[in-house]
Amino acid sequence: MAVLGNGSANGACSLLHAAGLGYGASLALDLQVKVRVLDKQPRKVLDDPDGLLNEVETSWKNAGHDFPDQEIFWSVTSDIPPRQGLKSSSAVAVAAIRALCDATNTELSNGEIVDIAAAAQLASGVSITGSYDDSWAAIEGGWKLIDISAETAEQGLLLESPGPNSEDWTVLIVLRDERLERPSLESFSYQQQSFSQALTALQEGKDLVALTLNGRGVIGAVNDPIGRRMTNDAFVNGARAAGMTGSGPAIVIFLPSISQQSIDRLRNWYDRYDGVEILETTVINADLVYEQ
Repeated sequence: MAVLGNGSANGACSLLHAAGLGYGASLALDLQVKVRVLDKQPRKVLDDPDGLLNEVETSWKNAGHDFPDQEIFWSVTSDIPPRQGLKSSSAVAVAAIRALCDATNTELSNGEIVDIAAAAQLASGVSITGSYDDSWAAIEGGWKLIDISAETAEQGLLLESPGPNSEDWTVLIVLRDERLERPSLESFSYQQQSFSQALTALQEGKDLVALTLNGRGVIGAVNDPIGRRMTNDAFVNGARAAGMTGSGPAIVIFLPSISQQSIDRLRNWYDRYDGVEILETTVINADLVYEQ
């Protein structure tokens, strides 16, 4: 079995759900995914229930890029819990496109990769917006505020930031039972106030405030009272920011890295809930260079 190409990407959490206002932002987290293009079927059965990788192939071809002459197979290794709102689909799509670039010696800009990833996610039904913000976070780190109505990923870029300093913050992720269905766009329209406040916070550079406000809007949109209570639990126990990510059900919590006592207390606190697992990670900061 030969490896034709390798690609990698990372997960993220929501700062502003794009279904709320048509603007989205996601913050990169150190949750890694690796995708390989192979010339033979691997032993491990591929878990791709939505057919995302088939749509990656189709979107790649539709963009006019060369495709391997032979039949290809996929291998995915991921640290990102699926169907939790941690952008696993965007990360897999981006990593797969990078693997195709490697397999075919194709050079694409990050914006071009994001465009293909968005097309694949829309076609497979894993996203209702295209998840441009998620794919940017999966490929560059930090966060970008995106207008999802723009024609291309590059044109939709409104603001960007390296994100909260990874050395200053510990990120706890409360993993919960997988969501059974995806919410409709209409359900987000009733939470305009929370999403508008989150957008204002991002414009003011207050990304962790945005995470919290966005989380309130998402919890309202998906009608998750237990998620609301679990988020409030985080603040009672020392969190500086907390909110539901994606369309749920996971809750992302930020605590100062020096506050080990608060981190330990929160870990123990969530033991009282059934079906909960705690994952600890950090932010991936973008290395942004601005023109003078």
